[in-house]
Amino acid sequence: MSDRLPGFRDFYPEPLPAADAWSCDLRQHLFERWRDTARRYGFREYDGPPLEPLELYTNKSGAEIVAQLFNFTDKGDRAVALRPEMTPTVARMIASTERAYRKPVKWFSIPQLFRYEKQQKGRLREHFQLNCDIFGEADVSADAEIIALLIDVLRALGLTADDFVIRLSSRQAWQRFFAAKGGDPARAYDFYQVVDKIDRERPEVSAERLTALGIRLEEVQAFITASVPEPELQAVLDNLSARGLGEFLKVDYGVIRGLAYYTGVVFEAFDRKGEFRAIAGGGRYDQLIHQVSNGRVNLPALGFGMGDVVLAELLKARGLVPSFAGRVAAVVLIEDEGLRSDSLRLVQTLREAGHAIEYALTPSKGDKQFKRALDLGALHTVRLERAADGALMARVKELKTRTERVLTPAEVSDAL
Repeated sequence: MSDRLPGFRDFYPEPLPAADAWSCDLRQHLFERWRDTARRYGFREYDGPPLEPLELYTNKSGAEIVAQLFNFTDKGDRAVALRPEMTPTVARMIASTERAYRKPVKWFSIPQLFRYEKQQKGRLREHFQLNCDIFGEADVSADAEIIALLIDVLRALGLTADDFVIRLSSRQAWQRFFAAKGGDPARAYDFYQVVDKIDRERPEVSAERLTALGIRLEEVQAFITASVPEPELQAVLDNLSARGLGEFLKVDYGVIRGLAYYTGVVFEAFDRKGEFRAIAGGGRYDQLIHQVSNGRVNLPALGFGMGDVVLAELLKARGLVPSFAGRVAAVVLIEDEGLRSDSLRLVQTLREAGHAIEYALTPSKGDKQFKRALDLGALHTVRLERAADGALMARVKELKTRTERVLTPAEVSDAL
């Protein structure tokens, strides 16, 4: 028997077969909260193909990104790759259809993404991700809106200001810093890369790389330590504070985001205890649509991505994974095979009314059927029987309290 590929996951329904198994019920719980919150903010769902032309990623990030991709030449002799992120796809979609939509455009998606990289805690070779983006609005009110959505997505999962913080920074602030120190504009991205890794790299290595760019490590560290919000960032802080969300925010210029396309406010969500990788990250990327469309369309844009791997681990650590028992409303017990046809009619009626109903497909003992109901975490059992006058009655038992009622079949749906 073949094993699954390294870095990929099987998702099982609850109860899980092993402690380290991934729960399909938890994944669905995340998807539901993601969708519900995004829709409350007026975002509409979109999707794109999991396979894209390789040049969509190399044009944006350079040829070095190929080492991180699942890429190959297809049967049409095209260089293609499994999508490692969603932003280039949505940028392509918006660039080709933006005239069909009133601005600002607010879209979200929940794609599965793929990266061929070393596995480590919180990072696999595939993951699902919530992507939320706003197109066609340059004002910082859009930055505040997207950050407020990020906060509310996490709150919808039960997390509070004691659990996570949004660390805010500004690429514009760093651009001004770099220019003030006499940095070569052509090497700005190299500078951002050094700053992005400054917490994870040895000081002497960062110092050497910065010196090559004409900047001293001490100057960079002082700028990060001060983290004085410049005007565009202060406007975002004021907007979010007006919503009562100020307790979730911290200005931290140590956040710069490694991707080259960011142009303005950038941010990352972290757990307060520092036990996990970033929960989410994003920012403004006002030039990407122009780049992807080869100069035909120029739209301001911003957004964030939130993966399921770190988020699921965080919810487990904080005891915020809900019980997935009780998804079955009732098990219809068929102890009298003479009532199977009537029981099947009841099963069908209840399912058509929107209830999740189970029953024994083949004849089996009543105690075995009852045990099955308990194993499924069913809320009720329903058993048909004939009254003395021949009328068909339903005995409905609530399994939590073990209380029982005798109803007509027509009353069972309301009772559930």
